[in-house]
Amino acid sequence: MIQPDGGPCHSSPHASHDDDDVLDDPERLEATDTGGLLRAAAMAGAQVRATAAAAEEAGLRRLVGERPRALVLLIRPSAALAAAPLLLALLGPSCPVPVVTTRSVPMWVGALDVVLAHTADPGDRELAEGLDRAARRGAQVVLTAPEQGPVAAAVAGRSILVVPRIEVPPGLALPQALTAGLVLLDTLGLLATDSEVLAGELDREAQRDHVAHESLVNPAKSLALRLRARTPLLWGTDPVATAVAEHCAGALAAHAGVVAHAAGFPEAAALPVLRQQATRAGGAADIFADPFQDVPPGGGTPGSAAPALRPVLLGVLGGSYHEPERAAALAALPSADVVTVDEELMVRRDDPGAAACAAAVLALRFDFAALYLGLSRGVLGGPGRGGSTGPVGE
Repeated sequence: MIQPDGGPCHSSPHASHDDDDVLDDPERLEATDTGGLLRAAAMAGAQVRATAAAAEEAGLRRLVGERPRALVLLIRPSAALAAAPLLLALLGPSCPVPVVTTRSVPMWVGALDVVLAHTADPGDRELAEGLDRAARRGAQVVLTAPEQGPVAAAVAGRSILVVPRIEVPPGLALPQALTAGLVLLDTLGLLATDSEVLAGELDREAQRDHVAHESLVNPAKSLALRLRARTPLLWGTDPVATAVAEHCAGALAAHAGVVAHAAGFPEAAALPVLRQQATRAGGAADIFADPFQDVPPGGGTPGSAAPALRPVLLGVLGGSYHEPERAAALAALPSADVVTVDEELMVRRDDPGAAACAAAVLALRFDFAALYLGLSRGVLGGPGRGGSTGPVGE
């Protein structure tokens, strides 16, 4: 659901109405998308199913009943950069096991701990050395990585290796990393999630965001239009949404070259000038404003080309414990865009895996929106442009 801010998103020196034409022209979009990125994004549900099956065959379920001293979630470049903080947020403060998110394997890791890692880089030396140390000390290592290379070789025969079965660019592989983590959490009895239900929700989101659907009915294209020529302020109204916001900011940068600010609303509210500018920017743009004399909405100097701010409030599953936080954000920024998927999910809100489904669907919507922005602006795909978001091989 996208709540309008009461007015149209007007063009600027950085955008033209041609963006609208491109977004509603499937043939032009597909011709520009030489790397097949839209198709790769649409395979999110397939990634979930394939990863869950690979984890089952790798023997991850042998950890059933384990209660580790600590669960270590490694943050590496690519999908793990977003997956680890998202898993931590989904577990919440009531998790009975200490959870650590870190870039490198801690020196204290031992036989009572479980280490989860995901990488698209089979030659990540730092990761290989850290996992080797963890395995030598008897820690349970769960690794999602290519089967060949120093990383997999470092823990060969001493880890649960989940080999990705579907090749997508690393920037679109969040479903792989997230699914491996969710299967592990389910196995450890920390968070129940049905992988098939998650895959179904992602399939339905991919269908909603299909390239053939016009922007009026395509939530990702509609979101792309609202974010074009703006500096998005992606503020989560709950911890899970905040973790998703970080992924969304990365997607916009990777696929569209758009710089966004991502934070939780309480943290953003503590930045007085930015909050003041966000409040001013929430209303409709002034069609009579002179860009060479007037200060642009959201701040700047007269005649500057700086994009105006676009406050966007992200939420995961309204009606939860964090509803007061969401209400406070809406009261402070009544004209901000509100982006949730609450009303579109088929999973029940009281289902243990509902938050994970909502987070994954919200992340996928921004992936599609970022791709549509990049393709319509001509910065992604096409001859001489970025046809992919990194080496394929996850």
